[in-house]
Amino acid sequence: MRTVIVIPARLASTRLPEKPLQLIEGKPLVQYTYEAAARVPGVAGVLVAADDARIVDAVRAFGGEVVLTSRAHPTGTDRLAEVARSHEADLYVNLQCDEPLVRPEDVARLVEGMRSREEATCGTLFHAIDAHEAARASVVKVVVGARDEALYFSRSPIPFARNPAHARYLKHVGIYAYRRELLARYAVLTPPPEELAESLEQLRLLHAGERMVAFEIEPTGPGVDTPADLEAVRRLLRGELEAVASGFADVRVVYTDVDGVLTDGGLYYDAQGEALKRFHVRDGTAVKILQAAGVRVVAVSGRAGQATRTRLVELAFDEVLLGVEDKGEAVQASLARLGFRAHEAAFIGDDLIDLPAFEACAHAFAPADAAGLVRARATHVCATVGGAGVLREVADLLLAARLR
Repeated sequence: MRTVIVIPARLASTRLPEKPLQLIEGKPLVQYTYEAAARVPGVAGVLVAADDARIVDAVRAFGGEVVLTSRAHPTGTDRLAEVARSHEADLYVNLQCDEPLVRPEDVARLVEGMRSREEATCGTLFHAIDAHEAARASVVKVVVGARDEALYFSRSPIPFARNPAHARYLKHVGIYAYRRELLARYAVLTPPPEELAESLEQLRLLHAGERMVAFEIEPTGPGVDTPADLEAVRRLLRGELEAVASGFADVRVVYTDVDGVLTDGGLYYDAQGEALKRFHVRDGTAVKILQAAGVRVVAVSGRAGQATRTRLVELAFDEVLLGVEDKGEAVQASLARLGFRAHEAAFIGDDLIDLPAFEACAHAFAPADAAGLVRARATHVCATVGGAGVLREVADLLLAARLR
């Protein structure tokens, strides 16, 4: 079966303009995806389907094969169908250019699966996620039947968890394989109401009765949809992240103290005598990175102040617990509400009042300038001091653990 990998690359992007051309260590983003695709065994070729001459020039500059396609295509599959009309193959793999961390073995699993399931006209990938990540509309979920065929895709959490103990959520990984005959008739398929409502092109295939097989893989690294995603991937590909402790990949909620962790511990007063605190902008990015990875972020502080609450709400923490007397009890109560266990929780603290919370979580992080006893009781001491991006350092460590 002759197989070709096609990488649709569109210059326009609402959240990250000129995404395919964004540089990482001097190389455009599309080049990382292309090089990963070139390592997939048993593939006849790799081709970038661009919509702009600047992408064409960038791909040719690193020696890749590229073709200029119409800018009018509403979806990547439509762009793929155009390529199929001029490039002969039996199977076409649609690999988005914003997946620089894609594992070649995952694409190979999809190709081999399609070769063994001759009755299927298309295929895709998925992996398990927790209920928190499933609640995010940006994460596309899939329900898979007994014959490993996709039954439905949705931005809503599916299945609906009337009995949470039986709910298993599966994240759709947007890599597809299409047989040539399916692409030939894709353009004439009418988008059904569910596709228009969910803005998910794969629903057009299910509505038309196509059999889409779905293969399970291990959790994947982040794609690049936003500037924060790009920065996280840059750090990973630069090799800036140190080796991480076993078990970090299991963390589903991060609790953090405020004073001395998110701030430098100093108090500043305005003309009206209102106490102010200085937060680091990198920690705001860390909240988004953790949430994008399906990790809840909760602030826990013994102090209560309107300025602090306002800033934490602006940073979009999942929960803000202020004026807490016993942080250990507060964390245990929160874990019970969320349905998480100690091995799925981490706490970041800098002072003695944080030690009971250390006991409630399997992972305890301390800033570099934390109290000596706190550093001694922590399972990991950060290189960063309080107020200088400690939460971001922890986020990077947890993300690196998931990619190992």
